[in-house]
Order: sequence, then structure tokens, then C-alpha cells
Amino acid sequence: MRRAGRYCEHVSAAEEAPQTPDETAAIPAEAAVRELRFAYVAGVTPGKWIRRWEERMPDVPLHSFMSDDGTQLSVLRDGSADLSFVRLPVEREGLNVIPLYEEQPVVVAPKGHEISVFEEVALADLDEESFLDVAELGGPEAALQVVASGAGLAILPMSVARHLNVKDTVARKLTGAPTTQIALAWLNDAGRATTREAAADAADKPTEEVIEEFIGIVRGRTAQSSRQPSAKVEPPKKEPKPDRRGTGVKKPKVAQRYAPNPDKGRGKGSRKKGKR
Repeated sequence: MRRAGRYCEHVSAAEEAPQTPDETAAIPAEAAVRELRFAYVAGVTPGKWIRRWEERMPDVPLHSFMSDDGTQLSVLRDGSADLSFVRLPVEREGLNVIPLYEEQPVVVAPKGHEISVFEEVALADLDEESFLDVAELGGPEAALQVVASGAGLAILPMSVARHLNVKDTVARKLTGAPTTQIALAWLNDAGRATTREAAADAADKPTEEVIEEFIGIVRGRTAQSSRQPSAKVEPPKKEPKPDRRGTGVKKPKVAQRYAPNPDKGRGKGSRKKGKR
């Protein structure tokens, strides 16, 4: 038949060349290529972990995306991510959670505020200030816009304030305030049983070894660490070198034509001289 100015021969399904067993087996193997996906909240900089992953696990694609504090756990339960960098505290039911590091708190004020003349400020010295509830205002970005208008101050992790970098605001280190903590979270067996992942094909999900490899990278384990799954894989054994001597019959040794010289190898003048 002719379509769009080109001739196309119609071939029925019965006339198509049947696939060989090797070709049929190759299709699901390619479709089952696994990838690892993780989410992270604002203030987390995963660049170094991504680079190490690409060096150690080049055959497993790694995808990342930013989530906000309100969705840092839902991305795990709806299957959007396999792991998530979360800001504690969180509800830990159905989760494995590994605390990683604490964040330095800062106080953010409108530009020109008196705290701008100090390098750090004590929370006790700000008793008369009005502080905004970041969660009630819809998150850090919205809260900083309110701060810029002069309506009050806000307390945030330093990494978040630097990431957003809202104009007409100034941030200073805050002492005497509770710190926040970043952790790595992923679903445990109980958590997976109650999510959409339970109905998904297991071939599309990363194995426990892949997840453990990423956890080790985040925790600073080296590639040679015995706790890394990739270090436990035995390298392929080298094939023995072929015998280049051949299989022919060895030549017989040639008989020595002359008697060995008894003086060979002795120093000069080692023979005893006598009268003839």
C-alpha cells in the first residue's frame, strides 16, 4: 500500500520472521533495567553523592529531584522515589531512617535590621522581636517574602536561607536555638506492604544491594569497604595463557662433541705449573 508518498509493503503477522529463543529472552532483560530515584529537600546538596555513584555504579541510572517539606515522605509512599533526604522530625512508621548531619540555624530579618551589624545573634537577645510561623505561611519561600516586607523575623536552617537567597533580607547565625537534622529515609518491609509499590512489578524496583550501595556512598564508605555490596563481587578470573610451545615432538639433545674443560671458570694462574 502507498502512504504519504512512500510505498509500504503490508506483511501479515503470520509472514513475519519468528523470533529466535535468544532474541525473545533478550527483550525482558533490556526492559528490566533498574534505576535508582531519590528526592531531597531544599538545602541538601547531593552533587558529591551523584558523582561518586556515577563512578562506582555506571550501569545503574540515578535520578534525583527536589521535594518540599510537605511531600518529603509522600514521594516514598506513592513510589515517586526509592529514597528521600528528609528534614527531621518525621513520622517514622513504615520507614528506615538514618540521621546524617545537623543544620546550623539562622535568623532572617529585613534588610537594614540591627542584627546585620553582628556575625551571630543569641536567641535570648531577640525576646522583643516578632517571629513568623514558617509552616503556617506555606513554607520557607513564602515566609521569607513576608520577612522582606518587614512583618517579622524567621528562623531557618542556614542551607535553606542560602538556597532561597531572597532579596531585601539578611541572615545571621543564631545561637541558643534548636537545630534541625537531615536524614536519609526509605520504606521498610512494612511500609512497602501498604503502598502502591506492593502492586508494582518487582523487576522495576532497585534491589536491596543497590539501595545499600547508595547508603554507603552517602555515609562516606570507600569503594573498597567490606560493607559495600560492590566490593563483595569477585572479579572475573583471568583465562590461562595459551601454551606457545606447541604440541610437537621435542628435539633430542645433541651429544657434546668435546670433553668439558676442567679449567673453565677458574681464575688466571690457577693451574699448577711444573717442569716439563
